[in-house]
Amino acid sequence: MDQAFTGELKEYLVTKLPLIAFTTLLLACSEAPSVSQSAPDTSAAAPAAGTLPFTVTPVADFQAPWAMTFLPDGRMLVTEKAGQLLLVTADGRTSRAIATLPVDAAGQGGLMDVVLAPGFAQNRQVYLSYSATGAGGKGVVLARGTLAGASGAETLTGVTTLFQATPFVEGDGHYSGRIAFSPDGRFLFFTNGERQKFEPAQDPKATLGKVLRLTLDGKPAGDPALTSRGFHPAVWSYGHRNLLGVTFDEAGNLWEQEMGPKGGDEVNLIRAGANYGYPRVSNGDHYDGRPIPDHAPGDGFEAPKVSWNPVISPGGLMLYHGAMFPEWRGDLFIGGLSSQALVRVDVQGTTASKGDQWPMGARIREVEEGPDGAIWVLEDGGRGSAGRLLKLTRS
Repeated sequence: MDQAFTGELKEYLVTKLPLIAFTTLLLACSEAPSVSQSAPDTSAAAPAAGTLPFTVTPVADFQAPWAMTFLPDGRMLVTEKAGQLLLVTADGRTSRAIATLPVDAAGQGGLMDVVLAPGFAQNRQVYLSYSATGAGGKGVVLARGTLAGASGAETLTGVTTLFQATPFVEGDGHYSGRIAFSPDGRFLFFTNGERQKFEPAQDPKATLGKVLRLTLDGKPAGDPALTSRGFHPAVWSYGHRNLLGVTFDEAGNLWEQEMGPKGGDEVNLIRAGANYGYPRVSNGDHYDGRPIPDHAPGDGFEAPKVSWNPVISPGGLMLYHGAMFPEWRGDLFIGGLSSQALVRVDVQGTTASKGDQWPMGARIREVEEGPDGAIWVLEDGGRGSAGRLLKLTRS
């Protein structure tokens, strides 16, 4: 059983299995953390040659990796579900843990996103998200630390909590926790999932099921129009489900993707103050069979730009800027979990449409652009196997 469940499987288990049996299953899925890695195991087969428009090169193995980002010198930071932040050499051959966060790794929880601060070259700050326990249950936390020390001997120091979801609730799913900075570097956008509780996505006082806007120090800086209506002061948009990707394009538009319920995975263009409908409307239905009305013109809700049914179970989200694949510049790339695919979405201004869906033979959790324009993906590493780091280059 995968240690990081897809939204589909997790909700099925929640609704179909007794609580005691489900708790036992979650405990059985935990694995010992890994604090260092070596050269990758290339014995697992990559997708068959000739079926993809790029060459796939295995680079490294990790234990349930969740996110990654590149340092200016080409090295990488990689998060692992159990709480380790790894510093990885540019060739991927060696890595070591530079911090261990106090995560609650049950179910879909763990150490999640990692993003460099605006001005990283000067301030050396790194932002992280993770799931934690607290009063009322569990929730997603935004934290910041500083990469300090001589090159090759760095550690992440001074890790401080900047913001946490409101309220903390029981359960182990739909934390979300993705981070993006506004193009001017003034604001941080942070996704909070609705934690499989449905109605908090429409609750103005909760941050659950929302895109939030914060200052770089984690202070609420949401949409003023919503704040004036009594919303939590961090809320930028609402009516979301499990938001597992968020990114800006070169024109400053904010794009987001999220897992739908039973059907209806989405890519959305995020507008300040907009209501994206969940659970009032969706292109999918509830797992217990109850229908959810579809998005319809004039219903007062913001419809997705693209949706999938059958689902792709979207993981990470990346907007491609590079020169290696100029034909894809400005397009969105999504890691597919249950679909075991890399998915491209064609973006034209503020419209989007389905592009390619390439089979990768494994659950894809994260996708990032490398310094040379190569596309890098992290496999999820479910069913007890290593999650590989793959580099995709032009064939």
